[in-house]
Amino acid sequence: MKIILKGQTKTFKNSATCTAIEYPMGDKDINGAIIELNGRYPDTGWVVNEVCKELVYVIEGAGTLTVEGEEIQLAEGDLALIEPGEKYFFDGHFKLFAPCTPAWYSSQHKTVE
Repeated sequence: MKIILKGQTKTFKNSATCTAIEYPMGDKDINGAIIELNGRYPDTGWVVNEVCKELVYVIEGAGTLTVEGEEIQLAEGDLALIEPGEKYFFDGHFKLFAPCTPAWYSSQHKTVE
């Protein structure tokens, strides 16, 4: 068993609208983060995870997730799975829980136009 306490988390800003609180599991197969979005992420264009599946659960808030041009309205309690290679962006005011498998790492996360 692995437990990550709140005091062990790492907070970083992906952009002016996106803050992530990472729970460093030290596990190559899975990890997770709380993501707070206030506006569009990324600011322009799209992002893509080349390797990781990203499961997104809306803890609170609402907005849109646009994946490969399909706009999905999300609100508290909703869940979405973003597959590797799918281009996406968020726009709204959300607090999300996002586990990834294999564990998310920055070099496989790309911004694309």
